Parts: sequence; structure tokens; C-alpha cells
Amino acid sequence: MVIPLADWETLCESVQGFGKKLNQDWSVAEGTGSAADPLVLTVADGHGSPSYPRSNVGARFAADRFVVRGREFAACLGADRPGGRLRRLHDYARYELPERLVRDWQTEVWEHWQRQPGPEGADAPREDVLRLYGSTLVGAVLVPGLFVAWQLGDGELTVVDEDGRVRLPLAPERAELGDETASLCLPEAWRLVRVHWEPLPDPERGPRLLALSTDGLSKSFASDAGFTAFTEGLYERLAGRGLPGIAEDVPRWLTEASRHSGDDTTLALAHRPERGGDDPRTAWASAPEAARPWGPEPESGATADPEPGAGSPAEPDGTTNDDEETERR
Repeated sequence: MVIPLADWETLCESVQGFGKKLNQDWSVAEGTGSAADPLVLTVADGHGSPSYPRSNVGARFAADRFVVRGREFAACLGADRPGGRLRRLHDYARYELPERLVRDWQTEVWEHWQRQPGPEGADAPREDVLRLYGSTLVGAVLVPGLFVAWQLGDGELTVVDEDGRVRLPLAPERAELGDETASLCLPEAWRLVRVHWEPLPDPERGPRLLALSTDGLSKSFASDAGFTAFTEGLYERLAGRGLPGIAEDVPRWLTEASRHSGDDTTLALAHRPERGGDDPRTAWASAPEAARPWGPEPESGATADPEPGAGSPAEPDGTTNDDEETERR
């Protein structure tokens, strides 16, 4: 569903992975980016596989709780943002908000289990219950003068600046192996949250596109360069057509990505159109369709991604196995 806005236009789309019984992803994109109505984006990816039978519920809880905490965070800024307040909010964003968010999620999961216990019963060990709902999370908040984002586990936050440069500010220093990923179900998951803090002294020179996606999108490409090229193409289409002009194409693109990765594929994005000029919804009305962003079909027997590495649940380094081999692409 596309929501045209005065400052930002937003879109959320998700497709179920091929061969999957249930879509484990959840996403939200809302707001105009003003002080009174902050832009809030989030995607959550339930781990799936038999070890995480309630991860679709866990993903929904994760996204919903982020929206609440994200809007609370934006409200702390207010219309007046002196430097001292920003410094205090920086510490809050980096340390306190991740802990509150994880505790919110774990509390909601536990209460859900108490209302609807499984065969293990309501008195099952809390750690075992949390695992059943395991999910990753990526979230972003943007208001005039500030852009902040958080990430736990896999997925991508992709930003396109006003000069067209594509960057991934929350990319981990060390790539996760195979399906291993940090998760909200880990006891002290907040220690694994990555945070991006970006003041925007000149909002007109700030980001033009924010795109949050689950790893079903990025893993559909054979390389990081392919994913970056897709984002560049997406931005070019948005610049020419606006979001209404590509809304019908996005599900098709995600379906193609899911065909390559085999995973649920979700995209939540916000685009800030250029002010003035031609109506972007009609600017490319007669332009030819661009090439398919995934390039040529893979050869018979080939896949778009490298073979995923093997992993085991709840590794000692604070990771879980996201979509185990039995449910793997």
C-alpha cells in the first residue's frame, strides 16, 4: 500500500518465500518526517524452521514494539533541540532504547505464551519460550535534523543520499556465516544491537531514499555489487516516476528476488521527492521499462547466491540459526 505524503512517500511490500508455509516477515512504514509526525520504518524477520514455530508472531511483536519506541524517541526531540539534549539522546539511542526494546519484546512474547501456551505448558523455561518466537529487527526514525537507525541480526538498511550515493550504514564489520544471526530471543540481545546516529544540519541535503529489507532481498543477488545496483535502479525509477509510478512493480521485483533466495522477501521504503518540477507520476509515462534488475537468468542448476554455510542454533557467540537447513532456500 502506498501512502502519498507532503514530505516523504512510503511503501511496504512483502512476498512469501517459495516453498514456505508461512510468511515470517513483518514491516511498517509511516509518517511524514516532520517533528510532529516522524518517519518510522521497520522490518522484522522471524527465523522460521521447526525450531522457531512462532517466529511470525515474534516478528509482528518486534515491528509493533519498535514503532512505539521509535515514536517515543522522536517525541523526546521536540520542536527545540539544543545540543545538550541531542548528546543525552545519543546515549539513550545507543544504550537505553535497545535494552527497552528487547525487554518490551521479551515481555510481550512471554505474556502471549501465558495466554496461549504450547504443549510444553505455561511453566516452560522462559529462555525456551523466547526462542520459539525468534526474530531479527531493523528500524529507523527520521525527523528534521536527525536520522537514527537500529539493527539486530540480518537484513539491510540502505540509504541513498541527495547525490545518488548508496550506502549501508549498519552493515556489520564481519559478515554473518550462513544462516547464523543475532536474535531478539537471546537473553541480552540489546548488547548486539548496532546503532547509526546521523545529525542532519541541512535537511535538504539529507537522504532521498531509505530502504529497509529482510535478507531475502539481498541474498537473491550473487554479490553485494548486485544488491547495490538494484538500489541504484530503484532510486532512478523513483526519481522519475515517484512511488505511485512503481508501486505495482515492487511485488513483482520481490517475487523475483524470492525465487532466487527462496526466502520471504520484504521491503519498507521511504522516498523524498524533489520539490517542484514535473509530476513524477507522469514524467516517465512513455519511458521504456528498464532491464530486469537481477540480470540474466542463472544457468540450469545454478543459484543466484553462494551456497549458505551450515550453522547451529544458539551459537556461543550470540547468534541463532535463521531458517535452518530443513527450511533453507
